[in-house]
Amino acid sequence: MAKDKMKTSRGAAKRFRIKSSGKIKRKRAYLRHGMRKKAAKVKRRLSEKTYVCGADVQAVKALLPNG
Repeated sequence: MAKDKMKTSRGAAKRFRIKSSGKIKRKRAYLRHGMRKKAAKVKRRLSEKTYVCGADVQAVKALLPNG
């Protein structure tokens, strides 16, 4: 009997990218509304991508079983 395949979470696939180093890249939060009261410097920093922190890596990798 064939082994069942793990399905990739489509929501996670749209939000995260696994880099060749094994790190998981993500977009920053707090950029959807309330932009008028934020400084330009803060908005610039929020627009940059960053990596998932170590405590969350295991959970995200479970959602992306096929890389």
